[in-house]
Amino acid sequence: MPKSELHANMLDTLITNSAPIQSPHWLSIIITSLIAIVTVFIVLSVRPTHGLYILGVVILGFSLAAWALFAFTDVWIDVAHPFLTIFICYYFFIPYRLIIENRKSWEYFQRNTLLTQVEELKSNFLRMMSHDLKTPLARIHGMTEIALSDPNHLSLQQVEALKTINASSEELTEFVGSILNLGRIESKEIKLHLKSKDINALLNQIIHKLKYLAQQKDITIMTEFEPMFSVKVDEDLIRQVFTNLIENAIKYSPKNTSILVSTEEIDGKVIVQVADQGMGVAKEEQPHLFTKFYRSRTVRDGAIRGTGLGLFLSRYFIDLHHGAISVESETGTGSTFTVELPMNL
Repeated sequence: MPKSELHANMLDTLITNSAPIQSPHWLSIIITSLIAIVTVFIVLSVRPTHGLYILGVVILGFSLAAWALFAFTDVWIDVAHPFLTIFICYYFFIPYRLIIENRKSWEYFQRNTLLTQVEELKSNFLRMMSHDLKTPLARIHGMTEIALSDPNHLSLQQVEALKTINASSEELTEFVGSILNLGRIESKEIKLHLKSKDINALLNQIIHKLKYLAQQKDITIMTEFEPMFSVKVDEDLIRQVFTNLIENAIKYSPKNTSILVSTEEIDGKVIVQVADQGMGVAKEEQPHLFTKFYRSRTVRDGAIRGTGLGLFLSRYFIDLHHGAISVESETGTGSTFTVELPMNL
């Protein structure tokens, strides 16, 4: 061959032997496909900011790997196709992700609107119930009291009927009050109106009011009050708490038993305890006593009625005072409810 062709073949041999080794085409296809799958997964399932961060890490890691292979082993990996794949997948699937997110936002907005309307309807119903039910109940209660004040012209059956009507009206009034308090809690309308109050005097008033209920079951209410200073509380809310605890102790205790109501001051806290000799509460049920509408299995199917809101409301009112309420009970031996209130609220 001519000398020029000989020298050309020699130069070609030198260049080819020392040139970089290009990776197979099938390897480039696999890498591009994997990066495409990763990119689509990131775009569709990861938050946008986190997704950009992860894609940046993928691009940087792939670039460093390609550079290291080329620098140390002379292996040439195609990087143009993977980078172009990331760009195309990102900008093709981002609009689809935005459509999904917008649809979810619209669904959340519609649900929120519906829930708001339901909440308004419930609030309106509770307000209506407070005005339209409490007034006739008060009239029924008042008329039965008037009729019972002069039982001379009534037969025994009529007196018993009037007493049943009176008790039912009181029970329904209490139920309406519990529902109204629940509505106030859910709408966050309850605010504390603090004033100094003697807890012992407040408990004496409640016990005097419930004395007739205890006498009907021959239950003795004993008190052990430690002298203490007045504390700032919301009298109406705390009255509801202690009334509920003492009333429950009377309702769920058998006849000819006793209830102990005690107070003491420990470490800057007023401790009030109501202990009864009733049926008690099982250990597994005690964590649920203060939840909404919960009633123990032992009384759920019994003759004693209740809403399951009394202890829930009591705990909420005590929490508003930054206090605590707890129970210690054993089945068949009775229960002890303990209320802790801070001296300086």
